[in-house]
Amino acid sequence: MKKQKFYVVWNGRTPGIYKTWAECHEQVDKFEGAAYKAFENNEEARTAFASDYKKIIYNKKNQSRKQDKISFAGKPEKKSVSVDAACNTKTKLMEYQGVFTSTGEKLFIQGPFRDATNNIGEFLAIVHALALLKQKNSTLPVYSDSMTAIKWVKDKKANTKLLPTECNAELFDLITRAEKWLTDNTFTNRILKWNTESWGEIPADFGRK
Repeated sequence: MKKQKFYVVWNGRTPGIYKTWAECHEQVDKFEGAAYKAFENNEEARTAFASDYKKIIYNKKNQSRKQDKISFAGKPEKKSVSVDAACNTKTKLMEYQGVFTSTGEKLFIQGPFRDATNNIGEFLAIVHALALLKQKNSTLPVYSDSMTAIKWVKDKKANTKLLPTECNAELFDLITRAEKWLTDNTFTNRILKWNTESWGEIPADFGRK
């Protein structure tokens, strides 16, 4: 079960504190200059709401942390591809897939793979999407909600600590092929981070949380 969050809307149609993302989204969607943020408990949310959001965003303490924790209104690019992976921590079975962001129509789905990790699935999904888009001469951007996988793609190396086994030989073969593809090919597609806190689950999500 997901932990309850509280959403503070400083600038929106009706500023206030909301208990669900859906309620928050109604206040900030397409609202110019909207500013909002999720908090772990009601006390933190109340304190933040009573404060100047600019101080929360721009003070030195927050600048030393990840700035993307503060969310501003915006929307993902509809003309794009979204990818995601799902891995069962008990069975270590992993799948990954890619869909058109605007419609949810599947472009590909692979797996399940044994003795795998979610990060590997996210990495393979991005590379799979890039290779498929290159075949189609498409420059659509690719969204992923995994900063780890995005970094691996940029480094052209899956920096996994997973060890090869008899069960995941196919998986490691895919990793090798993906790394080689990244080394041998160039592409102009942008790889973008999906903002889950602001936009909800990525369209390629398997819905198993």
